Amino acid sequence: MNIAVLITCHNRKAKTLACLEHLFKAEIPEGYEIEVFLVDDGSTDGTSVAVQENYPTVNIIQGTGNLFWNRGMRLAWETAAKTKEYDFYLWLNDDTNIDNDAIVHLLECYNEILLINKKSNVIVGACRNSLEQNEFSYGGRDKKGPVLPNGKLQSCKYINGNIVLISGQIFKKAGNLSADYTHAIGDFDYGLRVIQEGFQCHTTKNFIATCLSNNKFPQWCNPKENIFKRWKAFHSPLGLNISEYKIFIKKFWPKQYLIFILKAYVKCIFPMLYHKFSFKK
Repeated sequence: MNIAVLITCHNRKAKTLACLEHLFKAEIPEGYEIEVFLVDDGSTDGTSVAVQENYPTVNIIQGTGNLFWNRGMRLAWETAAKTKEYDFYLWLNDDTNIDNDAIVHLLECYNEILLINKKSNVIVGACRNSLEQNEFSYGGRDKKGPVLPNGKLQSCKYINGNIVLISGQIFKKAGNLSADYTHAIGDFDYGLRVIQEGFQCHTTKNFIATCLSNNKFPQWCNPKENIFKRWKAFHSPLGLNISEYKIFIKKFWPKQYLIFILKAYVKCIFPMLYHKFSFKK
């Protein structure tokens, strides 16, 4: 069986190489093969050359420099799907270092759910901040927050795209990542679409990768930033990107659209007021 590994990167040569090192050292179950599709989105730090020298089997796709995460992953996925029909697709962030048994564990989780539900499913890898501490950074989430690995398979509603296993069957039904988004939101959107199609998302039983959390307070609603910086981040692909956030909310919560959007604007323009009064019982 074939697994297409999808990665996108931009000017993070050391991290990209570390990601690939862990990937190619990882155990691959008998009967499975991986093929890597890496979008280098206009890197100027020699990433493509270094990847070619160290991992010549990687399929490198050159981006425009303006793809960011979602559009870069879309291009990687589109290229892989045109190459041949894969049994699985594995999203992998270039700042995520997988454990040696990560792919084995993902497939075991997938097959366990398949036996129970008789239906294809998405498996989201639980990531820790560091090897020293099993502190959740990315993975599956629900309305209450992160779904922490507990040795059992658990369903989730939202997925972080750091490491995610998606079957070819689900790809045929749900398709690629949405073209509506530039950088963020695309992973959450995809998980919700998968659920709408009648499939399920589950997290791995254990932590299977390391990825440091970007837990900085968002600039677009940070009271310590002035309104001009907040407003810029509010519209930036690396911030909230309000125009794309509106699409996301309207798609999945149309009845609550105005409330969600109003809250976002208040949070940006009056962040101290918002944090003082929001969610108070």
